[in-house]
Formats: sequence, structure tokens, C-alpha cells
Amino acid sequence: MRNLTEQFLLRPDIIFLNHGSFGACPRPVFDEYQRWQLELERQPVEFLGRRFDDLMRAAREPLAAYVNCDADDLVYVSNATTGLNIVARSLKLNAGDEIVTTDHEYGALDRTWEFLREKSGAVYKRVEIPIPVTTAEDFIERIWSAVTPRTRVLFLSHITSPTALIFPLQELCRRARAAGILSIIDGAHAVGQIPLDLRAIDADVYSSNCHKWLCAPKGSAFLYVRRALQSQIEPLVVSWGWHPEQPARSSFVQAQEWQGTRDIAAHLATPRAIQFLQENDWNTVRAECHALARYAQTKIRARFGLAALSTPAWFAQMVTLPLPPCAREIKTRLYDEFRIEVPLIEWNDRQFLRVSAQAYNTRADIDALDAALGKIFA
Repeated sequence: MRNLTEQFLLRPDIIFLNHGSFGACPRPVFDEYQRWQLELERQPVEFLGRRFDDLMRAAREPLAAYVNCDADDLVYVSNATTGLNIVARSLKLNAGDEIVTTDHEYGALDRTWEFLREKSGAVYKRVEIPIPVTTAEDFIERIWSAVTPRTRVLFLSHITSPTALIFPLQELCRRARAAGILSIIDGAHAVGQIPLDLRAIDADVYSSNCHKWLCAPKGSAFLYVRRALQSQIEPLVVSWGWHPEQPARSSFVQAQEWQGTRDIAAHLATPRAIQFLQENDWNTVRAECHALARYAQTKIRARFGLAALSTPAWFAQMVTLPLPPCAREIKTRLYDEFRIEVPLIEWNDRQFLRVSAQAYNTRADIDALDAALGKIFA
């Protein structure tokens, strides 16, 4: 397996198996990020007052091409949670309206929908997806069986945060469209980790973090909204970008992009992150990292004898591994005693480790984790 450790800025004394939380930015991309910050500071009025629209369009176009959508249907946001809040808080939910989801969703978005449930009286329906997962067909039918005439929204992760499972979306988005249900996808972990084709998925709304698996700087994410729905999406911050007399085609981009003075360097450096992946044959990197995640699953399963959450077909570069019952202090011990950065996941009253495999990781990192767990649980 190739190793791109020298291309990243991570501390060499830490075994970093937690790319999934906040990502890690390669050195060439970070250099581009700082170049844009310096250019902003050299002439802020010209940069933000005269060049903003052109700079942002130039940054949107390669990202839109990478995820296969039109550049006018996508805007940069600070993170996927922000993007999904923009949409969720634009909805006019009434008492009894249903949001159908799963019990594998990211906690911050669970809280978003619970917040809206309390304000509107809507119903937030979590469908249990048992583990180990079985087939895509079973998953699809299990979700769809929860849909009723009161269902307004189908909210699903593309790759789940706690369990690292890749959910099959295309058929569910198709059914939702046919039934007049809004499909909203949390793709926080998707772009960069798996090939992403928004036209093929055909969701109404999709938001993803560029700063995770695409390796862009922190604070770069995108929100995609199907054009027919864009007029319904309100900005969280009303500023100079919003005006009721704007042409319908441009109002979504303008209202969402211009929200006061802010540092847009992370967005402008995102095309360099895409270029970095292309320069380093990222399809091969992803395949090698998937093999490393499979290796982690095999090693930790052999140590504890616990059933896996899924077969390797259900995960990519990130895998969630069951642990025996343990205290939260295991994460602290792994870091303090063994210098291993890996998250402890508590989900459905069980404990797991979520291991991320990125281009800077090797089998030796997985072996070190396995050995540390052996000592801790001895």
C-alpha cells in the first residue's frame, strides 16, 4: 500500500485513526488555503467587494463537476450540519407531519429535527435498522414500510456517522419523489470517501463535508438543492445576498453565499483538494484504504469474537468495530498511554471503535491498535 504520510501535517508521534471526525488537510492544499487568506488580507475590499462572485463561482464549478451537478444548484457552506439546518429550518412543518429516518443518524442532526419537532408538533420517526445489516432490498423495504400519507420528509445518511454503513439511496429517493416526499441526504462522510454522483442519486437535498474525506481545509462543505425546490430554501442569515426581486435562477446561490464578511479561503482551496486527489490516483488510494479497514475488522473481530456490523460491501474507508462492555475511559487510555487517536462510539447502549483508514495509515497502525486493546482488556 502506498503511503502519503509526508503529504499531511499530522503529528508523527500520534497514530491517527480518526480521519472521519474532522479530516486532515494535505500540505499542498493547506498551502493553497493560506495563499488565499494572504491574498484576502492584502486587499480586502477588492477581494470581497469586487471579486467575491467570480471567485466563488470558480470554486463551485470544479466541485460541481466532481459530484456531477450544475454549479448553480450547489453552494458552499461551513459544514454539512449547517447546510442541512438551512433546509430543515426552511420547511413549513405542521403538527402530525412525519420525518422518517433511521436509528443510525448523526446526533447533531437528530437534535436539529427534535428541535423542529418541538416547535411544529411534527413526528420524528426513527426506523430501527438491526445489525448486522443484511441486504439492500431489506433495508429499502424496512424504511419504506414506515412511510405513511403524513410523511413529508425522508432523511437519511449516505454514510452513517456512528456505524459507518453506506446506505443504498437511489431507489428510496426515487420512491420519495414519486410520492411527493422530500428526500434530504446527510452526506457528511461521502464526498471523497466514495464516488459521488448527485444526478444518479437524484435526492432533493444533499449536503456533504469537503473538509473530511475530500481533504479540503476546515470549514468547507457544500449544500445541493434540486432547482425546482430552491425558491423554498431560506437563508439562515439574511444579508445583502437576499432580495425579493432577484431572478429565480440566481437567488439560491446569492442568498446562501453572501452572508456578511467571512473568510472564504477554505472554499477557494477546495478545487486544490480535488486536484490533490486526482494527482494521487485516489481510486487506488480508496481501494487500499478499504482493504486496510477490512484488515482492522478482521483483527479486532478475532480478538473479541464479536459479530461484525456488516460485510465489507457496506463500508468504505471507515469501519465501526464492536467492543466488549467497557468504560468511556478506554478512549483516554488509548490516547494517553498508546498515543492512538480513535473515537469511542456509544450507540444503542453498546460501545464501538470507529476506525478510519486514510492515505497516511498502514497495517502497523492497525496492529498497534490491536495490541493496545489487548493490553487494556487483559
